[in-house]
Amino acid sequence: MTGTIRHPTPRGIDTEIVTAGRHPAEQHGFVNPPVYRGSTVLYPDLATFDKRAMPYPYGRMGSPTTDSLEQAVTALEGGAGTVLAASGLSAIAIALQSVLGAGDHLLVTDSCYQPTRKFCTGVLARFGVAVDYYDPRIGAGIEALLRPATKAIFLESPGSQTFEIQDIPAIVGVARKRDLVTLIDNTWATPLFLKPLALGVDISIHAATKYIGGHSDVMLGTVTANARMWPQVRETWSLLGECAGPDVAWLGQRGIRTLAVRLARQMEAGIELARWLEGRPEVERVLHPALPSHPDHALWRRDFTGASSLFSIVLKPGPKAALAAFIDGLELFGLGASWGGYESLVLPFDPRGYRVATRWEAEGPAIRIHVGLEAMADLVADLEAAFARWRAAGGGA
Repeated sequence: MTGTIRHPTPRGIDTEIVTAGRHPAEQHGFVNPPVYRGSTVLYPDLATFDKRAMPYPYGRMGSPTTDSLEQAVTALEGGAGTVLAASGLSAIAIALQSVLGAGDHLLVTDSCYQPTRKFCTGVLARFGVAVDYYDPRIGAGIEALLRPATKAIFLESPGSQTFEIQDIPAIVGVARKRDLVTLIDNTWATPLFLKPLALGVDISIHAATKYIGGHSDVMLGTVTANARMWPQVRETWSLLGECAGPDVAWLGQRGIRTLAVRLARQMEAGIELARWLEGRPEVERVLHPALPSHPDHALWRRDFTGASSLFSIVLKPGPKAALAAFIDGLELFGLGASWGGYESLVLPFDPRGYRVATRWEAEGPAIRIHVGLEAMADLVADLEAAFARWRAAGGGA
């Protein structure tokens, strides 16, 4: 595990994605790093062992394979260092445990990824950390929620499933006045479309399972910290015994090399499909930050450089049978909980059961949509057939 970047010269983001963390001269000219599988590291002599004077003292502490992905993510995020985790949720857990201790108070956006909420209430609370949730649109008003024991603020922008955009600079400004730590789940935007550390956030987290992996075949997380928080993140990662396997790390660094071209295509396709859906009589609302109709579109334009292909729609009122008819007959849109791969997906959701700081109100069923790399005409045809089934089963239009 390392935070070293060996190519510090500023470069274009597309070039950085392709080159960061790659060192062909050190591996006999081969473009991609080899997969180092191992636990035991042999030391040449006792003096070296006593000082642990080896680049990789033990298999759990990293290898050239994990270095490649860590260095690439660190370069893209503009951080001081990155650690790899077994999943996005594991990365969130590492990041929060790097910051919090018994008696601390944590503020979390009410629009966070639901497993983040479960970790906070199911693990952090048992260890004496108090957790409150805040309206993702609170901005600088978050200052009214601070307590003497408040230690950190956890953001996710846009919000999971419901896609609220947070005023990151305003929240960071409040946090810095009180010397609080800010963390963000940056999975939706990837390091390509949002640079949280440049906006003052201390720790940026990714479920690299999603767009960084890009092929729906890997479970992986990353935690990148600025210079202020990097020592704590690195130490916590080490003490927790967390590590990502070499084959998983290799798949992650393979995926990241095509991130720019995949997201360019998927951003265009996502916006095109979202606009088409806005014109459908069966759709009440489209929740996509890149659309001018989104209530936080101005914030998205200010802080983001692009949009990924994940968004949601709210249908007109209709019975559960109509929703089942819509989803069950889909041919190209799979029904699945993950996203960020090359395939299109749908997932119905209803956050009313767990939101506590905000109230979710929807005219009809809500569906999260991930747009993959299929032909747009085929995706539209699949959805047109779905809407026909929806209407036939009593769904509104």
